[in-house]
Amino acid sequence: METIFSRIIKGEIPCYKVAEDNRFFAFLDINPLAVGHTLVVPKKVTDYIFDIDDEELGAMVVFAKKVAKAIKANYPCAKVGMTVIGLEVPHAHIHLVPINGVNDIDFRREKVKLSDEEFRAVAAKLAASIK
Repeated sequence: METIFSRIIKGEIPCYKVAEDNRFFAFLDINPLAVGHTLVVPKKVTDYIFDIDDEELGAMVVFAKKVAKAIKANYPCAKVGMTVIGLEVPHAHIHLVPINGVNDIDFRREKVKLSDEEFRAVAAKLAASIK
């Protein structure tokens, strides 16, 4: 099944890539709740995150942890919140959002507006920080 995320992973749709390995891909959310808001997706298309097998799901969280550490190191926040909603795109994904309070991860909030140049700078800063 083809999704907007699988097309992003294949390079058919541009994105602001933060990290990638053989199984997972991380890129900036283009409608971020905060600067540094990143999506982590498996390269293998699975609609529902809890349909991913246990080993793969565990590895996805470990991959997300590396990205979250880079977000926290570069964008001051109390924590990096992690949420899975899974209704807007039929491709499992984790949202990583720098937060200082529970309301910071409310998707009804006004989104942060960034220029292409600002998105590129954020992606480059995060990518350089991932270990």
